[in-house]
Amino acid sequence: MAKFPELQTERLVLRRLMPSDAPAIARYRSLPEVARYQSWDAFTLDDAERLVADQAAVTSDASGTWLQLAIVASEVVGDCGLHFLDEKQVELGLTLDPGHQGKGLAAEALRAVLDHLFGTLDKNRVVATTDAENAAAAALFARLGFRREAHHVRNVWFKGLWGDEFVFGLLAAEWGRG
Repeated sequence: MAKFPELQTERLVLRRLMPSDAPAIARYRSLPEVARYQSWDAFTLDDAERLVADQAAVTSDASGTWLQLAIVASEVVGDCGLHFLDEKQVELGLTLDPGHQGKGLAAEALRAVLDHLFGTLDKNRVVATTDAENAAAAALFARLGFRREAHHVRNVWFKGLWGDEFVFGLLAAEWGRG
């Protein structure tokens, strides 16, 4: 299994996490508007340092692993998670600093990731699950050509409430047609 390469776009670099990324990750992940749709309520510098340290041991493209990539403009502005479900399927997750939202950076980052997953790594299917209330994430996946495959109603106990989730899917054969 090859080391995951650095991906470059017009405005971004996506790369493996580095220890120097921890303060930026802690800063945006600790914001309530970021934590709202994430599994954490609070995210400290210690949490970010642990995330970075844990990622150092992750083998890219190994079934069952999560690989976090830093999304870098002039600074770390977010991170993208790749969950290698098996040899041909990947689940995506994305966290973006609210100060950098609404500028097309999330779509630009995910296009680069999808090009790599479908082109270089020859994956067949990419999926993403979002909170049904996260309209921005749902719109992002739709813009990228994902189809909404499921609406799970009250399927997850999340932060003290039953929540709904949308599941999105995209096949390699569909990527690049839009």
